[in-house]
Amino acid sequence: MANSRGHEKRWARAVAAGAVVTALVAGAVPAVAAGPERGVAHRHQELDEEALRAVLAEVPNENVTGGLIRMSGTDGRWTGLTGPSVPSADAHFRIGSITKIFTSTVLLQLAAEGQLTLDDTVQKLMPGLLPPGYHPVTVGQLLSHTSGLPIMTCAEEDMSPREAVDASLACGEPTEPGKATRYNGINYFIAGLLIEQVTGRSYGTEVRTRILKPLRLRDTFVPALDDWSIPAPHTRGMVVVPGSGSDELKDVSVQSPHSWAEGGMISNAPDLARFFTALYRGRLLPPAQQKDLFRMPAAASGERQFSYGGLQRTELPGGTLVWGKSGHAAGYTSGVFATRDLRRLLVYAINPTDRAPETPYVMRIAEAAF
Repeated sequence: MANSRGHEKRWARAVAAGAVVTALVAGAVPAVAAGPERGVAHRHQELDEEALRAVLAEVPNENVTGGLIRMSGTDGRWTGLTGPSVPSADAHFRIGSITKIFTSTVLLQLAAEGQLTLDDTVQKLMPGLLPPGYHPVTVGQLLSHTSGLPIMTCAEEDMSPREAVDASLACGEPTEPGKATRYNGINYFIAGLLIEQVTGRSYGTEVRTRILKPLRLRDTFVPALDDWSIPAPHTRGMVVVPGSGSDELKDVSVQSPHSWAEGGMISNAPDLARFFTALYRGRLLPPAQQKDLFRMPAAASGERQFSYGGLQRTELPGGTLVWGKSGHAAGYTSGVFATRDLRRLLVYAINPTDRAPETPYVMRIAEAAF
């Protein structure tokens, strides 16, 4: 963002992208509150490859220049792609807020090692970060978006993560933590800062050491804050420039990674499928933290609810439960959602033009996938 208004618009788009999966298919019921699991793992039907092909056949169009769908799991495997912006099934793309799950996984690993707990407060771990007079905010409240911290609107693109947090805290008012869900990127900027504070190493180093190298995710990257590039092959983000007076599309594939621990990473569909599969199977976390990964806070409320691992929980019509995360960056919308038993795992990546909301198209992808 060149200014706070631009930054605010980007955050509004990111929040809207997260809302895409509040009801993954048309008519989906809202996510249920914390408590015993409801619903079934899956209807145990074979993948509907014809339905998946039909969704891809809608692209390209004026609102989406290309798309990629990758299905895996015990119900079967299928991959399809379409449009000039998607060169291959293993093309890189900016994953936006899916980054948050890498961040939460590192923090859960630190909890497993006894370096912190989900009940530790930000005030204890980083004295002076939150203004005096703020209620105690716990690590668990950050990860589940129940912190009540001000929405992140005043940070600018050239700020460091700490500067971005300070700027946002200076221009907003908090609500009482632990009372309600409010999706907010500042939670994961602070989570990244906590990782660096506790370990004494950079956020990128911890993600690479703890997740990328052990899982051999060779196509997943935490860019340096001055690295705007994206490795080839990559999908192309093509958007209409607001206020330009032109309907022509601009290639925005090269863009700032300043969303950092909240949304700055790059990956591809095979790597994301491998990461979420390993995560759900317990390969990255011991049993106590694996339970936290899916544990919902008592304060979970509203249509979007997040676990202590940052996963969104959604119950679909018919009772199927899916867990995962969506992401957005200019020209890029993506998501990873799966049944908890990994019968089905969906990775999608599309290139919206920002001419119109891409929500209906994403909902059709999810309907075909699950």
